[in-house]
Amino acid sequence: MNKNIIELKASLYKKISWRILPFLLICYIFAYLDRVNIGFAKLQMQSDLGFSDAVYGLGAGIFFIGYALFEIPSNLLLPKIGARKTFSRILIFWGLTSACMLFVKNETTFYILRFLLGVFEAGFAPGMIFYLTYWYGQDRMARVMATVMLAAPLAGIFGGPLSGWIMSSFHATSSLAGWQWMFLIEGVPCVLLGIMALRYLPDRPSDAKWLTPEEKQLVAEDLAPVGTQHHSFKQVAKDPRVYLMAAAYFCLICGIYTLGFWLPTIIREAGVTDIMQVGLYSAIPYIVAVIAMQVFSRRSDRLNERRWHTAIPTLIGALFLAASTIFSGQLLMSMICLTIATTTVWVAYTIFWTLPSRYLRGDSAAGGIALINTIGLMGGFLSPTIIGYTKTATGSTQAGLLVMAALLLLGSLLLAANRLPVYKLKSALAH
Repeated sequence: MNKNIIELKASLYKKISWRILPFLLICYIFAYLDRVNIGFAKLQMQSDLGFSDAVYGLGAGIFFIGYALFEIPSNLLLPKIGARKTFSRILIFWGLTSACMLFVKNETTFYILRFLLGVFEAGFAPGMIFYLTYWYGQDRMARVMATVMLAAPLAGIFGGPLSGWIMSSFHATSSLAGWQWMFLIEGVPCVLLGIMALRYLPDRPSDAKWLTPEEKQLVAEDLAPVGTQHHSFKQVAKDPRVYLMAAAYFCLICGIYTLGFWLPTIIREAGVTDIMQVGLYSAIPYIVAVIAMQVFSRRSDRLNERRWHTAIPTLIGALFLAASTIFSGQLLMSMICLTIATTTVWVAYTIFWTLPSRYLRGDSAAGGIALINTIGLMGGFLSPTIIGYTKTATGSTQAGLLVMAALLLLGSLLLAANRLPVYKLKSALAH
């Protein structure tokens, strides 16, 4: 490739990345925080409202039922109504719903609001992934995914201490409990981001006023179809490889939300009782995950290899999640095992999302990505529900964690079996 073209493209994609990735990252941080901050609220909310672990687990997981029901319709509409209107709607309604969690008084309102939170957030993550395929070719996709997928670890790094601080500092202020203040303070920014999305995000590169005609042409050339061209959602829905990816993703999600929802409880079971300290300890696994995600995503892009960069980390995550049950009650060893499990599962999750965008091309990819995400996110319902019921029955999280470790093991086998076509990349991999 001509050296001048390489330099021009490097400058162009740096410009694009600085324009859209920080905004999407901030939005996704709040998306992840607002769906898992229930794990911190549990430390006060459960005793205030008299919820059992089974009630908490079902409430945490019912979010994904609402999400699954509305995700595919939301994503099928995205190419028609545009990304900025779609993201704006999603952000505003989920922010209002999250803030309304402060009104939870009983099991019924808990379930309804968690369900509605899933309904209103439906489509954001797969919509964001699809939106990125408008801007980036396959040779950059793992690095781009690693940037936006930093949202969850960053939510863990800052959200844990922030949630702990809010719950400790604001408790009993204006007759509201600390967990009520947490939902309010962490929900309102999403409404503001939704308003910003209308003015800030272009629907496609061709709509970006900050790109020159020459730059728009370069992006269009980079995005010439290389994957499987499905012309309708019906074709996507009949493709067995889509379901193989969805099944592997289901297993990954089981591991991710096991850690996302139950990490504070596991840390408390290891002997940490102060809420602020629980928040600080919970940040440790995510700090390591942030570093590892960047390192391995760049390595995956450089080698143009996705299969083993997802299967092997998932296997390691399964082994160390299982090992964490052996050291229950031992803070140091529990934290080591949980840190390795969290890190490797998030590495696999980040690189996994290069697979659908590699295989599915065209506007029907929006539905395909949503279908994979919908099936996979049912693991977000299954994992907290199973652990909640087993903890209520046995008084311990260990049995549930072993089930989740077994599902991660299955996921690693499915990912190893996932042999998608390898397409020759048109751009230089070194830059």
